[in-house]
Amino acid sequence: MASMAPSAAEHAASMSNYFESGVARGQSYSRNRGPFRRGEDGRLHPEILAAFEEHGFFVFEGVVAEAEIAELREEIQYLLDHAPTGKDSDVDAQGRPAYGGQFARSPYSFIKPLSDPWGGTELLNGRHPHQMVQPKPKADAPKETPYILSGMCQTMPSGLRLYGHPSLLTIAAGINGDDFVPFNDAIFVKQPGLGGSVAWHQDGVTHWKNPDWDPGIHGFNFQVQLYPTTPANCLWIIPGTHKEGRADIRKRIKENNGSELLPGAIPLTCGPGDATIVNRQVLHCSFANTSDDLRISMTFGFHRYKSVLGQKGALSQSKEATIYDEQRIDERASVIQVAIDARAQYYCDEAPFDYVPFAGRQDDFRWDDATYERVIKDYNLKDLAI
Repeated sequence: MASMAPSAAEHAASMSNYFESGVARGQSYSRNRGPFRRGEDGRLHPEILAAFEEHGFFVFEGVVAEAEIAELREEIQYLLDHAPTGKDSDVDAQGRPAYGGQFARSPYSFIKPLSDPWGGTELLNGRHPHQMVQPKPKADAPKETPYILSGMCQTMPSGLRLYGHPSLLTIAAGINGDDFVPFNDAIFVKQPGLGGSVAWHQDGVTHWKNPDWDPGIHGFNFQVQLYPTTPANCLWIIPGTHKEGRADIRKRIKENNGSELLPGAIPLTCGPGDATIVNRQVLHCSFANTSDDLRISMTFGFHRYKSVLGQKGALSQSKEATIYDEQRIDERASVIQVAIDARAQYYCDEAPFDYVPFAGRQDDFRWDDATYERVIKDYNLKDLAI
């Protein structure tokens, strides 16, 4: 007989020892946390790169300024205030036409509060094989809650500017090479007592059997945190698993007496303006947010050019078997160049990032209304998912 789902309060209490031990374990990874630093050559500092390559993650503290975080919060709140009341609704909580109808794909996805929408399903190539504990929300919880907001470069001027952040792009170039290309972006929303879980998984699906496989072949993801994160709502990872190949998640959980509280995991707790970077092959998850703390994570990823070129699209919401040729990659990567220019126009005293693939073509991707329509609107239909 299936066990009864715990209440939110019971779930929170049952996690306390695991959270405490994870925090203590995480203290041994002090080399993988600190400010963004450049080396003598102006590139990502080699000590940071070495720490990232060894353990598969790094927490950049205070990399996004407080004023920029405030702007991101304000625009996120607008999106939440004007969201449809559910996946089948076209009005917001005030009865107004909901935001997002101008896009080919809705910016909003919804789930049942405290649920795990992907675990134990075949969604996203079945890469989440175990369904997490789904606590019972409080009686007054809504039937659906926002889970992911997509398309930050088209829905939020501050989101587009964040995409062009020179320090973050310097990190991307240091890890994936000067010709790095984008994956996608998603804003994870974990509201207090409502936010769902993301089951244990590894992100990459394309290159596990590639004869040239290596620990960095599936790229990495940033998560810029808008609010303080805690063990109860943050990303959890098992350091070093990016080097081990494809994990047998079902086996790991079975050998852990069927518990999703896997040994060796650590929480990537952050302050506002911190950015985590995690190798997409690292085994990671997040638990249902039965805490009183809000988490909003601006998530966007980057690949090596050679990992994407000639590959067939995977993980996308479209059934189209798209081959990522040079033109397709260039079209999606052009969003980076537009973001760089949008940021340069806004932060006039900041040195912009020099994105090598668009050297000599910058004038074709200046930020204005016409470029929004040509390049930015519905750009996420061209995500490069491997």
